Amino acid sequence: MTRVAAVDCGTNSIRLLVADVHPETGELVDLDRRMTVVRLGQGVDRTGRLAPEALERTFAACREYAGIIKEHGAERVRFVATSASRDAENRDEFVRGVVDILGVEPEVISGDQEAEFSFTGATRELTGRTDLATPFLVVDIGGGSTEFVVGDDRVRAARSVDVGCVRMTERHLVRDGEVSDPPAEDRIAAIRADVEAALDLAEETVPLRTAHTLVGLAGSVTTVSAIAQDLPAYDSARIHHSRVSRDRVREITERLLHSTHAERAAIPSLHPGRVDVIGAGALVLLAIMERTGAEEVVVSEHDILDGIAWHAALDDE
Repeated sequence: MTRVAAVDCGTNSIRLLVADVHPETGELVDLDRRMTVVRLGQGVDRTGRLAPEALERTFAACREYAGIIKEHGAERVRFVATSASRDAENRDEFVRGVVDILGVEPEVISGDQEAEFSFTGATRELTGRTDLATPFLVVDIGGGSTEFVVGDDRVRAARSVDVGCVRMTERHLVRDGEVSDPPAEDRIAAIRADVEAALDLAEETVPLRTAHTLVGLAGSVTTVSAIAQDLPAYDSARIHHSRVSRDRVREITERLLHSTHAERAAIPSLHPGRVDVIGAGALVLLAIMERTGAEEVVVSEHDILDGIAWHAALDDE
């Protein structure tokens, strides 16, 4: 077994997984898994730069994670950065800060690499299950981008597009520094138009409608599952591999988009860092299900973070 630490730094959150991985069998045993909402992508869509306060929130989380990694004695650390740091003019400042704290340089990966890692993390446990038909369509709805991957035992086609819960919220729902609460119908329609255009783009290279099983990843999808189950608190074990019907996703999306900040904040399973962006994230999921005809989404708690861990273990061989 190889002990690895994987860090996934996205637009909205930064996550850590310390795990023992058996490269030959693919077995992965969690030792520590956690998430911190840092909103690294704050304002990037508008300014093209990482905000100083967003960088400091991210570096504070990195300092906490450095202590955990040292405590567990990880043999190898791999840090992957996704959409926000791809887009930012001052990403070198971000890279220097991470190197100073964790001693490793963040890999600002391409959308295609992000898609491959997400697919590996999400499907390794699902391959071979008789109740789930292949090919899979794995959809990773992040803060700044969404990845689409079709595959079975391997990736067949992938595409990353620039729609995510934070990007759509900041682009269409923020006015004078405040999120519309609840948003006007024309603002919701603007998000939907952007998502539909992104789906058109994705379909140029990924046959979205040929997949038999839709697998949804990341916080927007897992939160929709938690709400669908009416969980009294976020429960990863109950969310992992749960299934949510398209009708239920539509019902939840309508509820989220037409509720106030206070009403969303009162949902017990909703992380405070997602209160302002969950409506847009749910709408992205709904649009994907309607475009592909998926009757349900299989929700996975295992995603790009697990893929990073597995690849880190293989790289260590």
